[in-house]
Amino acid sequence: MLSKALLRLGAGAARHPWRVIAAWLVAATLAVLAAVAFGGRTADSMTAPGLDSQQAAELIGRAGTGQEGMTAQLVVTPLGEDATFFGDDSARTALTRLRTEVERLPHVLGASDPAGALGAGGDTAVRGGLVSADGRIAVVRVQYPEQSRLSAGDLDALVGLGDRLRAELPLRVEMGGNLFYAFSDPDGGVSELIGLLAAAAILFLAFGSLVAAALPIGMAVFGLTIGVATMTVLAGVTDVPAFAPVLGSMVGLGVGIDYALFVLARHREYLARRLDPHEAAGRAVATAGRPVVFAGGTVVVSILGLAVANVPFMTVGGVAVSIVVLTMVLASVTLLPAFLGAAGPRLGRAGRIARARRAGRLGRVGRRRDPEAGAVPAAGWRRWIGHVSRHPVPYAVGAAGLLLAATLPVLGLRVGLPDDGSLPQSRTERRAYDLVAEGFGPGTNGPVVIAADPAGDPGVLDRLVGAVAADPGIASVAPARVDRDTGIATLMVFPTTSPQDGATAATLARLRGEVLPTAIGDGPARAHVGGAAASLSDVGRRTSQRLPVFVAAVLAMSFLLLMLVFRSVLVPLKAVLLNLLSIGAAYGVMVAVFQWGWGGALIGLEATVPIVSFIPMFLFAILFGLSMDYEVFLLSRVREEYVRTGDNATAVVEGVAGTARIITSAALIMVAVFLSFAVADEPSAKMFGLGLATAILIDATVVRMVLVPATMTLLGRANWWLPKWLDRMLPRGPVGTDAESTGEAPRQRLG
Repeated sequence: MLSKALLRLGAGAARHPWRVIAAWLVAATLAVLAAVAFGGRTADSMTAPGLDSQQAAELIGRAGTGQEGMTAQLVVTPLGEDATFFGDDSARTALTRLRTEVERLPHVLGASDPAGALGAGGDTAVRGGLVSADGRIAVVRVQYPEQSRLSAGDLDALVGLGDRLRAELPLRVEMGGNLFYAFSDPDGGVSELIGLLAAAAILFLAFGSLVAAALPIGMAVFGLTIGVATMTVLAGVTDVPAFAPVLGSMVGLGVGIDYALFVLARHREYLARRLDPHEAAGRAVATAGRPVVFAGGTVVVSILGLAVANVPFMTVGGVAVSIVVLTMVLASVTLLPAFLGAAGPRLGRAGRIARARRAGRLGRVGRRRDPEAGAVPAAGWRRWIGHVSRHPVPYAVGAAGLLLAATLPVLGLRVGLPDDGSLPQSRTERRAYDLVAEGFGPGTNGPVVIAADPAGDPGVLDRLVGAVAADPGIASVAPARVDRDTGIATLMVFPTTSPQDGATAATLARLRGEVLPTAIGDGPARAHVGGAAASLSDVGRRTSQRLPVFVAAVLAMSFLLLMLVFRSVLVPLKAVLLNLLSIGAAYGVMVAVFQWGWGGALIGLEATVPIVSFIPMFLFAILFGLSMDYEVFLLSRVREEYVRTGDNATAVVEGVAGTARIITSAALIMVAVFLSFAVADEPSAKMFGLGLATAILIDATVVRMVLVPATMTLLGRANWWLPKWLDRMLPRGPVGTDAESTGEAPRQRLG
């Protein structure tokens, strides 16, 4: 039985704390050493099998034109208001020197020559799109090989050269390109520190003890170290997306501290009953540890369900995040009880002193003891839950209406690719983006690559160039590059609109659906549309198509697991519906902030952006798993009270009130951790942080403290209804009552 195994595991770790702590230290050291020796860097491969953009990438790879590798660009303009490249020999000389220096960098295959293009004359088309029409802005495009042959050192070398040339040449130099996207360090380090400090403050306020506050933080740091190091090792084997470390840190810190908080709270309850610290730790792991294992498993299964999208980078990203979550679950049932055993009775003394002080202060307002738990649930929470339970209909209708209203903006959700124009002005990528948009038009920041295989049709390339150039959404088409061996041609096409503009997606759809088929005709030739904007558009379309199947699978799985756990039909059905409401409201807030700009300045958002195409599915997987955490922790206590008393109304009030302080503290910790990432520079990190924080806040307040008690009161004893034939078929679940876990006989067994 799981509870007995956890009881032995927790008690054993508490009796031999230093052995367990030493084992975790060795594991962390080995993980870090393995990451250093065998680890790789994250690599974004925003493609998926069968997509048109993937077929374009395969053709480009066959052609060997060099366009399949990484790129960077240096955007330059002469210093001084009156300076121009035309007629200014010093500026032209500086531009030539800059290109020469860039080509000397390691791994650079070549760089464009805007100074040479200037000599071709004043016509913009003749200049190959390297110099703006007014001659004030030039672009040096740098070609690198594939990402697998590069490292962060290549980016550092380019940035270092730019810093040096800014001091030596009369030029303003800004830089961008996918080399920055691939090798810029994610700005999660500061966010992690802010999240940890906020969590420490909340834990101290919740427990009134520095020791009690430090234990969950220490456990989370151990788990995060091992989890992220393992993720780094995984990156040495396969392509792990760049968002995975940030998302893994975000989710890992949140769930790790939360899981530790629930186990620690139970441990202090048992210490208050005068149990030996070792036995208290074992029983805490046996009771609170079961929901931890279940909830962590639900998070992992939900995230791994991303594989149904058939988008490799999402699947690998899900595996990477799941590794961190599993590490936190393991730490909660082994490392944390070791910490509790090492702390000994000190946690109990601190707890009794704090409770005595609170009892003296709050006893005057009617606070009373819970004779079973040995704890003193806040009288304020009991009064609130009792009030909601006495007026369930208005509270249920009002809270549900509020969440439905918050969900309405989802109807306007638009997925796309936030470009460098959404970064803060402090980033050189943003300044380069603005210069390119000013000199060449916004579409130049998101070129589309068309790969064509003429297959023996000599006139197809001319027809293709003419048809694409004539499209109203295309500003210009660069001269085609044809591989002599394969005959495959690549066209660099510049839309009239920016990469994140909805009109760009319409242009891509028109090229694929009308322009290319008409130009190619019925012959054997074929052409595909690729590039970053096209790839993310394709991924967004695929995830949108697969999202209903994924949502249905996660809902069905959660319903079955909760039915197994709580021996009920209506409790899991209610949980699924309420979780959908909280997630929908979080989506609505994201649309309002990122697409409509409401409050965007509060998180450093300088322009409205579409929602990154893969984020809605990823958020659903993570949020549904996390919302199950609170559902399991809360309902397991309600179930204990129901088995003990046999009265649904009492069970709801006592169960929700008994967990309210811990759930709200845990939610505050998660919200603080997630919001610390919402102020990062990258729009995707902002979206993950704000979306997760909003959903958890709504789930722990409106859902758990209003909708759950209101709906469970309305359902009454039907909450625990389960057909007898189904009860006989189902195995016993991993979460039962406290009495069932610890060998105590309950007063009454019902449901």
